[in-house]
Amino acid sequence: MVIPSVLPERPTAGTPFETGWPVRLADTDGDQRLRLDAIARYLQDIGFEHLDAVEDGDTHRGWVVRRTVMDVLKPIQFGERVILRRWCSGLSTRWCNMRVQISGSAGGLVETEAFLIHFGTETGVPARMSDRFMEPMLAATTEHRLRWKAALTDPAPSADASDVQVRPFPLRITDIDMLDHVNNSVYLSGVEEVLADHDDLKSGPHRAIIEYVKPLRSGDHVDLAAQRAGSALDIWFTVAGETHAVTRVLPI
Repeated sequence: MVIPSVLPERPTAGTPFETGWPVRLADTDGDQRLRLDAIARYLQDIGFEHLDAVEDGDTHRGWVVRRTVMDVLKPIQFGERVILRRWCSGLSTRWCNMRVQISGSAGGLVETEAFLIHFGTETGVPARMSDRFMEPMLAATTEHRLRWKAALTDPAPSADASDVQVRPFPLRITDIDMLDHVNNSVYLSGVEEVLADHDDLKSGPHRAIIEYVKPLRSGDHVDLAAQRAGSALDIWFTVAGETHAVTRVLPI
């Protein structure tokens, strides 16, 4: 199985990096639920805070997200204060799986895992992490030969299929980062747009998986193709018929 049904537990060795903050109004939806795009921003924020706290963090500033798994076990609500704990659950020399547990003061709980690729900020290609940087990561997990394998491999369905809903996803200037890429959290705002029509998936514990295939850039005309098959909802981000990202949301 590419993604385990239960994400790896916290390691017994070492102490996860920890930070926290209150859940603010802009992070939540009309039901006061912490949105998926806000969770993605939280993962970015703790990642950069973590870099400031580790050896050689200043020389490891370039990262690309290849996949994120979010298990919403109990929704986190507006007004809760969240504690985020981050640790490594697997690595090779150029990429790693990073687990983040988000627990709310009122009992909300979200478990996440992201596959991250380290890039050289000057070369723009995957780069080896330093020994000092990897040392605490190696101590936290026995998975030291991590390999990438896509979990969501189904091609985008035909837009003419009767069970497929296609909608435009216009990009805004605020969606674009300094690399002229759409920030990875923005994709999750598109997922939230589609999920608004599938309340049953949000009403109980659910898993959202997103895999990034090819960057979206400013000027791209993006369509979301959504297909519901039983309890699973699949969403493809396409440009001129080419898939740039794919998402699956399903109950757990």
